[in-house]
Amino acid sequence: MNPKGQRILLIGYGNPGRLDDGLGPALAACIEGLAIPAVSVESDYQLSVEHAHDLTNYDVVIFADADLGGNEPFYFRRLIPSVSSGLGSHEVSPGEVVSLALTLFGATTQSYLLGIRGYEFNDFGERLSDMARKNLGAAVDFLSTLIQNGNFDEAAKEYTGDEEPCIDICTDKIILN
Repeated sequence: MNPKGQRILLIGYGNPGRLDDGLGPALAACIEGLAIPAVSVESDYQLSVEHAHDLTNYDVVIFADADLGGNEPFYFRRLIPSVSSGLGSHEVSPGEVVSLALTLFGATTQSYLLGIRGYEFNDFGERLSDMARKNLGAAVDFLSTLIQNGNFDEAAKEYTGDEEPCIDICTDKIILN
């Protein structure tokens, strides 16, 4: 458990059968293998509305996914609840999951997005590119240390350079000011 006594949930998502899109589940498997106390790990192909209920039992949730155009080796950002006009029962964004958790269950879970830089997405295969594996290693080191010290907001500022995250309403993606 980290020194702040936080209960932490890591949700790694993506399709391991689409090369580097499997970075989220790969990170989840690595962190789960470390067996860090007070950390629960889930892995899925995509986020769904059902994940909103999962947030109710945790102080901190970290969504981990591959990112085609993000910072190398990864970025780490605070999420704020977001609303989509096209909310359905399949594939929702991390911000939508956070919004649903707040609206439906009153969950005020601190929420973050860890985007790991990937390079190869346009083929089928259950492997990661060499550069993606390198970025995964850096993300595992970062996240395991972060979980132990519990300084999530400070890390979000350091790894984005952004004091306050905002949401691009058109794309529902976290962007820098």
